[in-house]
Amino acid sequence: MNIFAKTQAQGIKKEFLDSPDIIIKDINLGEVNLSLIFIDGLCNIEEINRSILFSLSQFSKKDFTLEALQTKVITFCQAEILTKEEAEEKLLRGFAVLFKDGDARGLCFNTVMYSGRGVEEPPTSTVISGPREGFTETLKVNLSLIRKRLPSKKLKVEELVIGRRTKTRVNLVYFNDIVDAQIVDEIKRKLDKYDIDGVLDSYYLTKFLENRPNSIFRQIGNCEKPDIAVAKLLEGRVVVLVDGTPIALTIPYVMFEDFQSSNDYYSDAHRVSILRIIRVLGLFISIFLPGMYIALQLYHYKVLPLKFLVTIVNTTQNLPLNPFLEIFFIIVLFDILFEASVRMPKYLGMAISIVGALILGDTAVKAGLVSPPGVMIVALSAITVYIIPNQSSQIALLRIAFAIIGGTLGFHGIILGLIFLIAYLCNFDSFQTPYLAPYSPYIKKDMKDFILKDSLTTMTSRPKSIPNKNVTRLKRRKEKNGKDSND
Repeated sequence: MNIFAKTQAQGIKKEFLDSPDIIIKDINLGEVNLSLIFIDGLCNIEEINRSILFSLSQFSKKDFTLEALQTKVITFCQAEILTKEEAEEKLLRGFAVLFKDGDARGLCFNTVMYSGRGVEEPPTSTVISGPREGFTETLKVNLSLIRKRLPSKKLKVEELVIGRRTKTRVNLVYFNDIVDAQIVDEIKRKLDKYDIDGVLDSYYLTKFLENRPNSIFRQIGNCEKPDIAVAKLLEGRVVVLVDGTPIALTIPYVMFEDFQSSNDYYSDAHRVSILRIIRVLGLFISIFLPGMYIALQLYHYKVLPLKFLVTIVNTTQNLPLNPFLEIFFIIVLFDILFEASVRMPKYLGMAISIVGALILGDTAVKAGLVSPPGVMIVALSAITVYIIPNQSSQIALLRIAFAIIGGTLGFHGIILGLIFLIAYLCNFDSFQTPYLAPYSPYIKKDMKDFILKDSLTTMTSRPKSIPNKNVTRLKRRKEKNGKDSND
């Protein structure tokens, strides 16, 4: 059966609904007809002209095969021979496909045009000292940033394609000699369990990977910097890169990761330990302070010092709202200001947030709607929500929940709620890793890099809370006489 190259190319264009960005270029080499097809905008036109069309223009042989074109003629461009169906998939990725009369296959050339945002410091992971490179929306660039830091043959990359329509490329990156194979198998099993139209961001995959997708608590880690991703890989985790997003997922995940900052590993350990204690204190302030303030005013005002009690009474005695409604009114007011500042144009957002907070807060106090202590309590709670930015959504919800508990049950309800919360989190599990590790269960060796941070020289083993095949991370070299080199 004689197969015409032009017919094949035209057939593919019809399958793509005659889209105008599907370009077909007919080429005549003596008695042989060729058809080159590509998608304008996805392909590098200069690469096509330089590597493909120029090479073909210098070729004069009358009888040749696709294999001859691949190995002897067009050698400056990565190419492979595929079936028509496989060639169509490559076409959508930015490849150019060359068809030849008499051959049902297509010769696919890698002419992908990689365009997008340059490598720059991400806004959520700024550091005072240390690497400032961040991931971009291009999968190839993100993988290269990791490869640059890890020139190792043991680094394994597996590619998956998820989404019937988007056909999003997803890379699983891990150390083959460190990570537990069961974790990798479980990740692939969970991703293969769902059939979705499209994946536009790595967040889509988190709900597929979580054991409890309806819980408010994060069960999958994420990062925007390659140095953080590399650190997670060296601990025995799997990094999931998704094409089209700068957010990489890290698996397994423990809650206390969010108390750590990338700047912690480029600073003095003693200073870092103090900062982490402040972050824990900020967490408790953001969650419990509004509820405790309400409980103190409604049920436990006798425990307050007399002068402080008099101050509160003087500032709240003529308010139309009770303490419970007052705090909720201020919380809603702050949330409205936050949403407005986020969604307004950048040059207006900061002005609205500052002016709105100052003017509305001051006006509300002078009008007698709210009290100065109430504004201060909610403002302090709102600020400390973002001391751990990755947990801000969960903290905001818990703040409202404990404010309701404090307003209805007082301190006793807050204590019972805290006990229930800890018991609930202790029952969490993220890919064979306890959610509250290394505190529940208690793992002594893993305590060196959690709330308190030890020196790097003492961290000789990988976290035991994370399953891995190679525990040793650091060991001392020995001199030829067998003595320790540091002696």
